Amino acid sequence: MMIKYRVHEVAKDLGVASREMLDLLGAHLGLKLKSMSALSKSELDFVFEYYTQKYSVDSFDSYFSSRKIVAPNVEDLESILAQYRARAEGSSEVKSEKKVEVKKGKRPREEMRTIVPKGPPVVGESKLILESDVVQPEPQKVIDTRQDASVNIEKYSERYDFIAAKSAAKNQLESPVFKQKIHQKTRQNRRFTKKRESESERLLRIAKERKEKPMTVYIPEEITVGELAVRLKASVAQVIKKLVSLGIMSSVNDLLDFETASLVALEFHAKVLKEVRLTIEERIIDDSEDKPEDLRPRAPVVVVMGHVDHGKTSLLDKIRKSNIVSKEHGGITQHIGAYKTFFNEKSITFLDTPGHEAFTRMRARGAKITDIAVLVVAADDGVMPQTIEAVNHVREANVPVIVAVNKIDKPEANAEKIKHQLSEHGLISEEWGGDVPFVNVSAFTGEGINDLLEMILIVSEMKELKVSPDRSAKGAVVEARLDKGRGPIASLLVSRGTLKYGDIVVAGTALGRVRSMVSDNGEILFQALPSDPVEITGLDSVPRAGDEFDVVSDEKLARQLVDQRRFFKENERLNSGEKVTLENLFEQMQSRESHGLKLIIKADVQGSVEAVRQSLEKISVSGEDGEVVKVDVIHEAAGAINESDVMLAEASCAIIVGFNVRPSVSAAESAKIGGVEIKLYRVIYDCVQDIENAMRGTLVPKMEEIELGEAQCRKVYRISKLGVIAGCYVVSGKIERNSSVRVLRDGVVVAEDKIVSLRRYKDDIKEAVQGYECGIKLEKFSDIKLDDIFQAFALKEHKN
Repeated sequence: MMIKYRVHEVAKDLGVASREMLDLLGAHLGLKLKSMSALSKSELDFVFEYYTQKYSVDSFDSYFSSRKIVAPNVEDLESILAQYRARAEGSSEVKSEKKVEVKKGKRPREEMRTIVPKGPPVVGESKLILESDVVQPEPQKVIDTRQDASVNIEKYSERYDFIAAKSAAKNQLESPVFKQKIHQKTRQNRRFTKKRESESERLLRIAKERKEKPMTVYIPEEITVGELAVRLKASVAQVIKKLVSLGIMSSVNDLLDFETASLVALEFHAKVLKEVRLTIEERIIDDSEDKPEDLRPRAPVVVVMGHVDHGKTSLLDKIRKSNIVSKEHGGITQHIGAYKTFFNEKSITFLDTPGHEAFTRMRARGAKITDIAVLVVAADDGVMPQTIEAVNHVREANVPVIVAVNKIDKPEANAEKIKHQLSEHGLISEEWGGDVPFVNVSAFTGEGINDLLEMILIVSEMKELKVSPDRSAKGAVVEARLDKGRGPIASLLVSRGTLKYGDIVVAGTALGRVRSMVSDNGEILFQALPSDPVEITGLDSVPRAGDEFDVVSDEKLARQLVDQRRFFKENERLNSGEKVTLENLFEQMQSRESHGLKLIIKADVQGSVEAVRQSLEKISVSGEDGEVVKVDVIHEAAGAINESDVMLAEASCAIIVGFNVRPSVSAAESAKIGGVEIKLYRVIYDCVQDIENAMRGTLVPKMEEIELGEAQCRKVYRISKLGVIAGCYVVSGKIERNSSVRVLRDGVVVAEDKIVSLRRYKDDIKEAVQGYECGIKLEKFSDIKLDDIFQAFALKEHKN
């Protein structure tokens, strides 16, 4: 890096004014600078060149001829040098420090100094002046150095030799140097070193201090002998000696309870206090009771339970006056939904749980997070197995029950029969002297709906449901799923506090901030009060349905808590023999004594995954040799079937079961190459029946599905007379007119329909092969979006 020279610095060194240099640079180079401006290399070269030429001379002869040298008196110098020479030759004169006699006004040494005249330097005109430091100078004599001079130069060299010899002799006499020994310093420091305390002396000192001033020791619920010795400032042997005197034999790593450790500490004259160790959950999660002055009434949370196809969702649909049933395949609810409705200016939150027995675990969770249970029983069908199961869950949850006798409009309806059947299971009607209200309703005509809602409000008023909204939110996860565009989505039910936008939420092993919050009607919210069902995004993973969620303030501690939960969950899974990775899969298979049917379950939402798994794990078939063959679920997750699932199935010889999902193109190709079987279902009954028949060896499929091809929607046309037309590009195979088609969106089946029209430009065609574009019109489904996948297939009778 080049050193910067400023204008005023260069002017000072050259002995000129700054203004003169600024004018010079402005006149010749056209620069407008200031005295503090830095000069570049080219500008410095110009300045030096200018002043060199300005003060240059024609010849050095004129310089040497004009140089004048002032020399001292030669006789005086010779006299002084003679005296110094005589002192140097006689050592006795040096030791006696005899003074040198000099003439008055003279000094024994001559001083040579160079006088540099002020002003700009003149090349070739430097003057060297030698002046004698005397009081009254003698007449000076000019000597021309270019000619032979009569001065003896060697005399002056002898003077410097004499001065050097005298200085060396003086240093040797006045300051002799001695080598210092290291042990002298060590010996000196030993006087200040304290004697090291032995272990026995330390223990005696501690025992004395303990008697004089008892020490305070904090002891937890459990503590090892070694740790107790450290806290008591005693040796392990002393602690074990005290334990032996108390009749307890233990070693250094044995655990002691609080009572035993307290007795030992008292033997050492210590004051004992119990140590309370707070976990991360206790530090960041507030589980304290609400203050009475902060309590506010909240809406009741009602769960609708009952047997399959007894009209639970239709009843709720009539209450909300919306078509919820059309959203569920086959009219059967496949996963939990939370909805809010209003009656008599009061709000009621409903949970619609699936009625199939496969959703037992979900229904049990739904009963635990609710205040009132509505048991729906069809008047024409009576009490069924799932009805009895729902009654048991309600009893375990200890929630009040309201029996809704549905389908009362049918001629064969018999409400008295229902009362008699439920009384056998402990639900006695109020008319018969019990405490369970019975309400006759009809989801078809709307009869008794208002009576049911009024009965719900009456029961909720008797329970006095009050919580504090002015605290961190707490609640439960009703449902969770993985969306390709939005990530993990969780449906939450707030039980207390207020959930706000941007809160840090911990739900089981999932953690994140609330990035968006939507109500059951699709309204964007910024906060959710107690008993409000909302759908949020922002979690880093999909939580399990039924997990509790809490709002915390410290994200760092919350992440540590989630990591702990994931670690314990992984250990539990490995210890139970469940295989989820390729690394530990083969070890588990080799150590397994009995073999079963290995399955990988993929579904659209997490709740459906758990329901399918629970149903399939109940299947057990006995072989001819008496060996029991069971279903072994090695992996389960929500989302489309991907290549990772196929690789795991290929390595473990497993079958992939897809519920309401489809495999990706790459996953289907990998499965075909690896010989992995993928079974896809939309109704859980078919899945359970096929797996059970396959395990028994009696599976005889009647119809076989043959895939024809796939097309991708690249543009959507909406024509008033024709409807919605999908402009598609055939990706693989061929698309045939009048063939069945399955519409996929992000790997999830959104519709199954039939192709009624297939065109290329303006011409009707019978089929479109791979690499061509075509227009597709479906028979019923019209909610077509870009990038939807159309899978064409045909059903043919299977020949044995």
